[in-house]
Amino acid sequence: MIQRRDLLLAAAAATGALPAGAEAPRKVLRCCYNSAEVGFDPPQVSDQTSVAVNAHIFESPLAYDALAEPARLVPQTAAALPEVSADFRRFVFTLKPGIMFADDPAFGGRPRELVAADYVYTIKRFYDPRLKTEHLYQFETARILGLSELRQRAIRSRMPFDYDAPVEGLRALDRYRFELRLAAPDPRFVHLFANAGLTGAVAREVVERYGADLMAHPVGTGPFRLRQWRRSSLIVLEKNPRFREQFFDAVAPEGDAHALAMQRHLQGKRLPVLDEVRISIIEEEQPRWLAFAGGELDTLEMPPGVAPLVLPRGRLAPHLQRRGVQARATVGASTRLSYFNFDDAQIGGYTPEKVALRRAILIAYDNAAEIRLVFKGQALPAQSLLSPSGYGYDPLLRSEMSAADPARARALLDTWGYLDRDGDGWRENPDGSPLLLRLAGVADSRQRQINELWSKQMQAIGLRIVFETGTFGELIKRALAGKLQIWSYSWSVSTPDGDFFLGMAYGPNAEQSNDARFRLAAYDRLYERQRVLPDGPERLALMQQCNRLMLAYAPYIAHWHAIRVDLTQPAVRAYRRHAFNRDWWRYADLV
Repeated sequence: MIQRRDLLLAAAAATGALPAGAEAPRKVLRCCYNSAEVGFDPPQVSDQTSVAVNAHIFESPLAYDALAEPARLVPQTAAALPEVSADFRRFVFTLKPGIMFADDPAFGGRPRELVAADYVYTIKRFYDPRLKTEHLYQFETARILGLSELRQRAIRSRMPFDYDAPVEGLRALDRYRFELRLAAPDPRFVHLFANAGLTGAVAREVVERYGADLMAHPVGTGPFRLRQWRRSSLIVLEKNPRFREQFFDAVAPEGDAHALAMQRHLQGKRLPVLDEVRISIIEEEQPRWLAFAGGELDTLEMPPGVAPLVLPRGRLAPHLQRRGVQARATVGASTRLSYFNFDDAQIGGYTPEKVALRRAILIAYDNAAEIRLVFKGQALPAQSLLSPSGYGYDPLLRSEMSAADPARARALLDTWGYLDRDGDGWRENPDGSPLLLRLAGVADSRQRQINELWSKQMQAIGLRIVFETGTFGELIKRALAGKLQIWSYSWSVSTPDGDFFLGMAYGPNAEQSNDARFRLAAYDRLYERQRVLPDGPERLALMQQCNRLMLAYAPYIAHWHAIRVDLTQPAVRAYRRHAFNRDWWRYADLV
């Protein structure tokens, strides 16, 4: 039976007003991810689910404008963009006063204001040897004066890291200002401060209170806080009652109809608009799609496997159009890749025969077939790791990854002595020892399809391959420990620059982002030279030289760049996933 109150609320929704004494219905957004979270301490995680959740809880001093194209830095907890010296070696950030952390028992029942010392502490945590992180290189590459030495002192003495020790390169100048000094120029250093995973402020009291259980107790200044967590199943975020007044004021670029609609809907509204976000973990494609089709989810990144059903001939299916479902396609700032572990005796090394083996594998593997058969055309072929959204990307580059050529791969293996000496159908190493490839991946139906392709294409050139599986979190731990030989995964970048992908081959980043553990002095010198240069022709030339060395030695196979299609139910408004910001629920609305 329809109640009188329901009719009143319906009428109020139509007019934008509520009857006196009536409560507005809670706005609850339901969404999902296809991989389980690891936890909610930013330095310790890199999986997409944890990173997205953290971006809504923790806040960096800067962010990217919600609508600007190309990406543009704007203040977030900072009062303005930082002061930057002419030589790009000194940076001073000034915070807005009155920004509060979410309430937590760690604060003893008192409100806790965000201050400059919190960012000093947040950055120092990455240098603590007891904290296992794969992100330290982001700061060490920037060479903040004194911090690496403080870390080494803790390692040598086997004493706890001294968070209170003063260092020249990082200090709070007063309650709201902090300063960083670098050993060398870094024109793009400020982008680290628009990434909640690197510089999202953490309070020392919270870290010390929860210790080993910190991953379950995220406390930040962001628009949401963690209300419920069922591991690998459900994450519930609720609006942070302590969140400051923030009103939407972004301006849509000319000609972007989707951005203009978002601007019109949100202009002047206080953020966040949502009361709650419920995130389900649904690993398999078909259940994710069925949950959206059945109205159990409000948003969904379209699983590639259902593309023929959802986007026949590239257009949203008529039955979805009639329901009012919306679809928006974007090329993500990501690359699907496979790495070869250079410390592995079978696949690694810099000698000509090892280079030939890796290049034969990448020439034989059919990326076009993977895009067509597994990802249903929802990707752009990659020529190198650099993604189209990053500075340094060369749209004219054509590499060996463009088209599979098994005959050429077989000839390369024959030339360098990878022959089937015992007649069992599989090639051995040039010294006659057995040759076995091991590819790691998560245990889901999509990976099984990918494994089938690898098996077929490696068999075509006489290489034996076996498959290892694990959760994403388990595979990250094994990768960091150098225990995986080959691993295929996607990596999304958080800045509009190609430096991140080039850094995946920088020697000092081995055991962090450089999963391949590639170490080549000539490459490292080129990489270091391009890092200190401002954007321009000289830097671009060095970036291209780095890219050519990566293509020559083949520490990675670049497979493709994802085309992401976001589906939303009719009630969803202002949902726009940003290529570099991860806090898109800050802006979303339901009507």
